[in-house]
This record gives sequence, C-alpha cells and structure tokens, in this order.
Amino acid sequence: MNEGEQIPLLGQVVRVLQGREAGQYMIIVGMIDDRFVLLADGEKRKMNKPKKKNIQHVELTNYISPEVQNSLLETGRVTNGKLRFAISKFAGEIVTDYRKGDLHDGER
Repeated sequence: MNEGEQIPLLGQVVRVLQGREAGQYMIIVGMIDDRFVLLADGEKRKMNKPKKKNIQHVELTNYISPEVQNSLLETGRVTNGKLRFAISKFAGEIVTDYRKGDLHDGER
C-alpha cells in the first residue's frame, strides 16, 4: 500500500495507478481480503460488475463519499448514479482546491 499503509474503506475514492484504467478515479465498493478491493465508477465499471484490484495498484485519497458508504453498509448495494455523483463531486473539490493553490502561487 502507499502513503503510510492506509486502510482502504468502503466508499473511499481511489486513483488507479496500474492497468487499463490507470489515472482514473473509482470508488471502493467491496473488500475481498487484506490485498484486494472491488472498484466501480458507475460509468465504465458498473456496480454489478466491479473491478477486482490489488490495493498496491491504487492510490487512496482522503475522500470518502458518505452517501456511497451509507448505502453500501445499509443495503450492500449502491446505484451507478450515486457512484457517478460521488466521483464528480470529488473531482469538483479537487479542481477547486487546485485552482485556489494556483492563485496563491501566482501572487508571489
């Protein structure tokens, strides 16, 4: 695992580092064991056919979608629309933070 051996959690957004989906953001929708997780994004990877991925091949973010996490814990499922919404919300926050950082760097 990366960055101080973080523990992956349901509903957590990750960035794929290896494989066909490298560079894309996905959400952890299942845990197989201490080495593998199930990932879905609601678009290319639907909830009914998640991607099994080694946790060493993903970068964990600090963002956990409460909507996705609650849905998975309560029912064991989540809608593809909810996954897409969570990823777009996460992407919007990252872009906003990046732009704020850019403004401060440009002022110097």
